[in-house]
Amino acid sequence: MSHCLRAHPWTRILAVFAASLAPLLAVCAYAEAAPIPTRIVYGTGKIVPIPATIPHAEGDMVDQRIIPNLRWLANRYPIYITDGYSGPLPSGEHVGCNGCHVKNSDHYNGLAVDIVPRNPSSQCDANWAGITRLALWAEPVQEEPRLPFRWVGYEGDAGHGCGNHLHLSWNHASAPMFQLAEWVEVLSVNLTGVKPVAAPKKKPRSAPRAPAGPPGGIAQTATGGVSARLAGD
Repeated sequence: MSHCLRAHPWTRILAVFAASLAPLLAVCAYAEAAPIPTRIVYGTGKIVPIPATIPHAEGDMVDQRIIPNLRWLANRYPIYITDGYSGPLPSGEHVGCNGCHVKNSDHYNGLAVDIVPRNPSSQCDANWAGITRLALWAEPVQEEPRLPFRWVGYEGDAGHGCGNHLHLSWNHASAPMFQLAEWVEVLSVNLTGVKPVAAPKKKPRSAPRAPAGPPGGIAQTATGGVSARLAGD
């Protein structure tokens, strides 16, 4: 009986502490689930190395217009990028995975990344919890990705999922393989949070929502493309 009496005050303290955290946890859960404003970037793209501040495999490159989004994601989720742009550079060197993406994948435009946990694991274990959380935020409903994502490959998609990898593609103007899109839709964010959406300086020449494509993303036509071989250096 005396032991129970001694424990009772601590039980009440823990209960009060848990109750005080409830509103904060609720806000965090809402913030995680809430959509984030997006904007269209019309500036010329360029295939560039992923910065060291974003965990990635050596040599990985992407279209520079999605790097702020990758940095923002890396600051909130335990991501490690295993592949970004896959294709030729002006030097003739090929970067990225060679022949392991579907035809017309967004990887060939530098607007897709493959992601695994920062602590590597080939099993669907606790290391994947953060990646699964990111996947569910990016695609709350199967085949209905949240903007600005064009295609999200994870659970339910062949060759993807917990223990394998997460694929994220950004929405963009149609462009052939190995060419840069005229515009890219991105999260309007910075490292500290969400920024107001800036009004576009000019109207896009094509619809800001590209046509749906098969798994891995697809570039539909040769509208407004800029050669990745010429843009990179």
